[in-house]
Amino acid sequence: MNRGRRNLKQAASEQDFTLEECQSIAQVVSLRGSNQIEIMDAKGENSLALFPAKFRESMWIRRGSFVVIDHTGKEKAQESGSKVTSIVCKVLFFEQVRLLQKSPEWPEIFKDTKPIPADESSHIPIPQQEDDGEVDSSDDDDGMPPLEANTNRLRPFGVKCDAETDSGSDSDS
Repeated sequence: MNRGRRNLKQAASEQDFTLEECQSIAQVVSLRGSNQIEIMDAKGENSLALFPAKFRESMWIRRGSFVVIDHTGKEKAQESGSKVTSIVCKVLFFEQVRLLQKSPEWPEIFKDTKPIPADESSHIPIPQQEDDGEVDSSDDDDGMPPLEANTNRLRPFGVKCDAETDSGSDSDS
């Protein structure tokens, strides 16, 4: 493991840090692909941020997670017409978010949001056993636990999947 990646993981695991004057806390709204994410800052404004390549294979983010962004060139980027206005400096983990929520540095707009613990997001439910000790065999999944929903995808509002269609009743008459 090279030195840079080791230092990155060590810096990410530290609990105590302070925000500099050009840094702020933001919440991830959506993942735009490759290295761009849409964030909501402390003022409630949505903008695009750059997720640097140094975080790529070592840090994972998803919708609802919190990051520290550097917005030093925000005004210059907006004047030039660029959509990317900030850069992600640090990814905040569950324990860090809990500590920051108690501090005065935490933005008021994020006071009511709850951080998503890493162990709950990766939890796979196990089917309940009946009184005689056998697993419910009504499913044909060979004892596999059910798949969990992908939280990074938005569900379209108008799409419905119906088992019965009207075309079957038209052919009968």
